[in-house]
Amino acid sequence: MKKTALAIVSSLLLLTACGDDSSSSDKMGGNGANILGTTQDGTQVGDRVFFATDSSTVDSESQATLTNQATWLKENGAVNVVIEGHADERGTREYNIALGERRANAAKNYLTSLGVSASRVSIISYGKERPAVKGSDDSAWSQNRRAVTVIAN
Repeated sequence: MKKTALAIVSSLLLLTACGDDSSSSDKMGGNGANILGTTQDGTQVGDRVFFATDSSTVDSESQATLTNQATWLKENGAVNVVIEGHADERGTREYNIALGERRANAAKNYLTSLGVSASRVSIISYGKERPAVKGSDDSAWSQNRRAVTVIAN
């Protein structure tokens, strides 16, 4: 009986130790989950926008995603968000932190230009420290040059 109870307790402790320990990005959509949901008209709202190499320019595809985010944020006025800026692995840590910040600010500025209050949007840069995709090729780099919008806690 004692061995059975000990085995059950050990199993529970092992399961607890194996719990999800992922970053806030992973929990809030950093792995591609659509954290913002849909707008009232049924439009899916993406959580990330992508950038060209060494760029923080919001292109037309990113503008469409950010427009959907702005619509959703206006429909959900009590929600605050954090925009995470990211870069690929190339370049120094300092350069990529600054680039990630420029990318997050570009996304924030676009949202505010569409009427989202700047006080509802904060930014953080992770530079190259939190890649979405591991790898040292164009495919991985293009997915890591991004800004991800997550719901603030």
